[in-house]
Amino acid sequence: MAHNNQQNINIKNRKATFEYELVERFVAGIMLVGTEIKSIRNGKVNLSDSYCQVYNSQVYVKNLHIAEYEMGNLNNHIAKRDRKLLLNKKEIQKLEKKTKESGLTIVPVRLFVNDRGLAKLEIALAKGKKQYDKRQSLKAKEAKRDIDRMMKH
Repeated sequence: MAHNNQQNINIKNRKATFEYELVERFVAGIMLVGTEIKSIRNGKVNLSDSYCQVYNSQVYVKNLHIAEYEMGNLNNHIAKRDRKLLLNKKEIQKLEKKTKESGLTIVPVRLFVNDRGLAKLEIALAKGKKQYDKRQSLKAKEAKRDIDRMMKH
């Protein structure tokens, strides 16, 4: 059953691209309960404080805030529970290896609903930016804004 509004569910974690240099991206399915997908379809998600962890050869997203469903009852979900991500074995092994060896972090970048109505989480292996890099990012963003402003006039 396709919903008309699911195509425009595309929640980005702007903090991730500012705080980290994204090295490699992956798209994972998320194990959800019924009330969570309903909240996601309503856009009630906050990625900003979330992160991923490999535990027991499985990848989990932690601190991902999916607001409780307004129409939910006693069976409503817990907003910030750990949720298992669905990736293939090779991807999980790669993520585990890179986080242990290279000290990279796994950050959620974007949450979206695909054309089949399934919630997907785009995650990335990321390297923390130094203060200097953050300043460079801000300068580049400001320069782009100035150029865009000049083009409009």
